[in-house]
Amino acid sequence: MSVTLVLGGARSGKSAFAQGAAEIAARSRGVTPVMVVTAQAFDAEMEERIARHQRDRRDAWTTLEAPIDLAGALRGLPPGAVAVVDCLTLWLTNLMLAECDVSSAGAELVAAVADFDGELWLVSNEVGWGVVPDNALARRFRDEAGRLHQALARAADAVHLVAAGLSLRMK
Repeated sequence: MSVTLVLGGARSGKSAFAQGAAEIAARSRGVTPVMVVTAQAFDAEMEERIARHQRDRRDAWTTLEAPIDLAGALRGLPPGAVAVVDCLTLWLTNLMLAECDVSSAGAELVAAVADFDGELWLVSNEVGWGVVPDNALARRFRDEAGRLHQALARAADAVHLVAAGLSLRMK
């Protein structure tokens, strides 16, 4: 049906933008939206971030945790689903920490997105606009995120850039 990639910086409003659009789409289709979350709580601050996102969604959403097997989670959703994946850069971090094959996982995700039978919103942090990181791991993360975003942008029907809570449609 449709796939939208939503990119932006930290606290740009990208999650709220995707969530709001998905809620409207789900209401019009008479389905419960699905939030596919990738975050893992490794410390108290992250636990609070996760709890805040859960409070924001209220009970109007079904939550599906997919910190590693994101493609499998998307393939498991029913036809006609309305879903938001939040967020791809946390998913990429999880893959790198688990020493997974990032390239293969990215290709598998792009294939699952292309096959998705519903409305899908993919949220991710744009990390390529800052200075060149000073260490190899951070440079690899930035490069992998950029490659993933490019592949998903090609597969998506629409791409939005969000800054200061405002969306600019790029595709």
